[in-house]
Amino acid sequence: MSSERIALGVEYDGTAYCGWQTQPRVRTVQETLEAALSRVADHPVRVQCAGRTDAGVHALEQVVHFDSTASRTERAWVLGSNVNLPPDCAVSWAQPVAGAFHARFSARARHYRYRILTRRTRSALEPDRALWVHRPLDLGRMQAAAAALVGEHDFSSFRALGCQAKSPVRQVHYLDLSAAAGVVELRVGANGFLHHMVRNIVGVLLSIGRGEAPVQWTQELLMLRDRTRGGVTAPPQGLYFVRADYPAEFDLPQALVLSD
Repeated sequence: MSSERIALGVEYDGTAYCGWQTQPRVRTVQETLEAALSRVADHPVRVQCAGRTDAGVHALEQVVHFDSTASRTERAWVLGSNVNLPPDCAVSWAQPVAGAFHARFSARARHYRYRILTRRTRSALEPDRALWVHRPLDLGRMQAAAAALVGEHDFSSFRALGCQAKSPVRQVHYLDLSAAAGVVELRVGANGFLHHMVRNIVGVLLSIGRGEAPVQWTQELLMLRDRTRGGVTAPPQGLYFVRADYPAEFDLPQALVLSD
């Protein structure tokens, strides 16, 4: 029996997961999703994702693909999966795709968002959905520092020490910061990201926003190419994988989540 390749859009709250990738004896998004899909397909299913997320990191629209010999409608994949998924993980859409499609390698860009709650008291509603900072942040300083990171650069100072990417060079398409209702939000898109790259950028910008480091620190770090000089990695709970972009030929029914 021939197999068909299916792409899915998946949303999840990463709070209770030890990251995306399957690991022994811990709860992961990949393992949870594969278990649900395997029940719908009535055979073991293995998925590939657009961007692996760390423990505590959320996703608004993670894209995955898998191959299946089961004959199911798009609606059946979505509803059947959601019946078998816990409340903190949901499939939003499903679509058959060409065999050439790969959730990771076909992606042309990826987008992330980081939320920072700036107020004097902690939140009872968002302790795992945003980073709480009780001191004021200078948004203008952060925006000026962020501008230096846009473009193609060697991001060695912003990658995890254990990052296994072959090249530290990435093209950042945009890096915007805005503030509203006590929340500072960073939005960033690039052709790819290094391990911990967004969280390390946020850590540096937080120090600059607090006045603990000069605005030009981002430019200095790019030139140093040394992670040990790059400051603190921001916690995971404020980070969201927003979406991945694909060539129009695949015609994925993705949500317009960039402007939400």
